[in-house]
Amino acid sequence: MPLSPHPEALEAAVMALASWLKLGIEAVSIGIILVAMLLAVGRLLAQVLGRTTPDVRMGLARGLSLALEFQLAADIVGTAISPGWDQIGKLAAVAAIRTFLNIFLQREMTEAGEKGPEGAR
Repeated sequence: MPLSPHPEALEAAVMALASWLKLGIEAVSIGIILVAMLLAVGRLLAQVLGRTTPDVRMGLARGLSLALEFQLAADIVGTAISPGWDQIGKLAAVAAIRTFLNIFLQREMTEAGEKGPEGAR
Protein backbone atom coordinates (compact mmCIF):
# COMPACT_ATOMS: atom_id res chain seq x y z
CA MET A 1 0.00 0.00 0.00
CA PRO A 2 1.56 3.35 -1.05
CA LEU A 3 2.20 5.88 1.65
CA SER A 4 0.27 9.09 1.27
CA PRO A 5 1.96 12.28 2.44
CA HIS A 6 0.54 14.09 5.40
CA PRO A 7 -1.49 17.11 4.34
CA GLU A 8 0.53 19.34 6.68
CA ALA A 9 3.82 18.25 5.13
CA LEU A 10 2.48 18.78 1.62
CA GLU A 11 1.14 22.22 2.55
CA ALA A 12 4.48 23.18 4.08
CA ALA A 13 6.31 22.04 0.92
CA VAL A 14 3.98 24.04 -1.33
CA MET A 15 4.38 27.12 0.87
CA ALA A 16 8.17 26.78 0.81
CA LEU A 17 8.11 26.40 -2.99
CA ALA A 18 5.86 29.46 -3.33
CA SER A 19 8.17 31.48 -1.06
CA TRP A 20 11.17 30.59 -3.22
CA LEU A 21 9.21 31.34 -6.39
CA LYS A 22 8.20 34.75 -5.02
CA LEU A 23 11.80 35.50 -4.12
CA GLY A 24 12.95 34.45 -7.59
CA ILE A 25 10.36 36.62 -9.33
CA GLU A 26 11.35 39.60 -7.17
CA ALA A 27 15.02 38.99 -8.02
CA VAL A 28 14.18 39.00 -11.74
CA SER A 29 12.32 42.29 -11.26
CA ILE A 30 15.31 43.84 -9.51
CA GLY A 31 17.58 42.56 -12.27
CA ILE A 32 15.36 44.18 -14.90
CA ILE A 33 15.48 47.50 -13.04
CA LEU A 34 19.26 47.26 -12.70
CA VAL A 35 19.75 46.58 -16.42
CA ALA A 36 17.30 49.34 -17.39
CA MET A 37 19.10 51.81 -15.12
CA LEU A 38 22.54 50.86 -16.46
CA LEU A 39 21.33 51.22 -20.05
CA ALA A 40 19.77 54.59 -19.23
CA VAL A 41 23.00 55.85 -17.63
CA GLY A 42 24.97 54.58 -20.64
CA ARG A 43 22.62 56.34 -23.05
CA LEU A 44 22.82 59.55 -21.04
CA LEU A 45 26.61 59.44 -21.12
CA ALA A 46 26.52 58.78 -24.87
CA GLN A 47 24.26 61.80 -25.35
CA VAL A 48 26.63 63.95 -23.31
CA LEU A 49 29.40 62.83 -25.67
CA GLY A 50 27.26 63.90 -28.63
CA ARG A 51 26.23 60.47 -29.89
CA THR A 52 22.73 59.71 -31.11
CA THR A 53 21.03 57.16 -28.88
CA PRO A 54 17.51 55.81 -28.41
CA ASP A 55 15.29 57.86 -26.12
CA VAL A 56 16.57 57.43 -22.56
CA ARG A 57 13.23 57.99 -20.86
CA MET A 58 11.34 55.53 -23.03
CA GLY A 59 13.96 52.83 -22.58
CA LEU A 60 13.85 53.29 -18.83
CA ALA A 61 10.04 53.38 -18.88
CA ARG A 62 9.90 50.06 -20.74
CA GLY A 63 12.21 48.47 -18.18
CA LEU A 64 10.23 49.84 -15.24
CA SER A 65 6.96 48.71 -16.82
CA LEU A 66 8.27 45.16 -17.22
CA ALA A 67 9.62 45.20 -13.65
CA LEU A 68 6.20 46.29 -12.37
CA GLU A 69 4.62 43.28 -14.07
CA PHE A 70 7.09 40.94 -12.37
CA GLN A 71 6.48 42.62 -9.00
CA LEU A 72 2.74 42.14 -9.41
CA ALA A 73 3.33 38.46 -10.19
CA ALA A 74 5.46 38.15 -7.04
CA ASP A 75 2.70 39.75 -4.98
CA ILE A 76 0.14 37.32 -6.40
CA VAL A 77 2.37 34.37 -5.48
CA GLY A 78 2.90 35.88 -2.02
CA THR A 79 -0.84 36.15 -1.49
CA ALA A 80 -1.24 32.51 -2.48
CA ILE A 81 1.03 31.65 0.46
CA SER A 82 -0.96 33.55 3.09
CA PRO A 83 -4.39 34.41 1.69
CA GLY A 84 -5.77 36.27 4.71
CA TRP A 85 -8.13 39.18 4.12
CA ASP A 86 -5.41 41.58 5.20
CA GLN A 87 -3.02 40.19 2.56
CA ILE A 88 -5.74 40.17 -0.11
CA GLY A 89 -6.55 43.82 0.67
CA LYS A 90 -2.88 44.77 0.44
CA LEU A 91 -2.57 42.89 -2.86
CA ALA A 92 -5.60 44.71 -4.24
CA ALA A 93 -4.15 48.10 -3.26
CA VAL A 94 -0.68 47.31 -4.60
CA ALA A 95 -2.11 45.81 -7.80
CA ALA A 96 -4.24 48.91 -8.36
CA ILE A 97 -1.29 51.27 -7.84
CA ARG A 98 1.04 49.24 -10.05
CA THR A 99 -1.61 48.87 -12.74
CA PHE A 100 -2.24 52.62 -12.64
CA LEU A 101 1.48 53.33 -13.00
CA ASN A 102 1.84 50.79 -15.78
CA ILE A 103 -1.10 52.24 -17.73
CA PHE A 104 0.45 55.70 -17.67
CA LEU A 105 3.90 54.37 -18.57
CA GLN A 106 2.39 52.49 -21.52
CA ARG A 107 0.41 55.55 -22.61
CA GLU A 108 3.53 57.72 -22.49
CA MET A 109 5.53 55.15 -24.46
CA THR A 110 2.76 54.93 -27.08
CA GLU A 111 2.58 58.71 -27.41
CA ALA A 112 6.36 58.94 -27.70
CA GLY A 113 6.33 56.21 -30.37
CA GLU A 114 3.71 58.11 -32.37
CA LYS A 115 5.88 61.23 -32.33
CA GLY A 116 8.72 59.26 -33.86
CA PRO A 117 12.44 59.87 -33.46
CA GLU A 118 12.08 63.63 -33.71
CA GLY A 119 9.95 63.60 -30.54
CA ALA A 120 12.59 61.65 -28.66
CA ARG A 121 15.14 63.38 -26.51
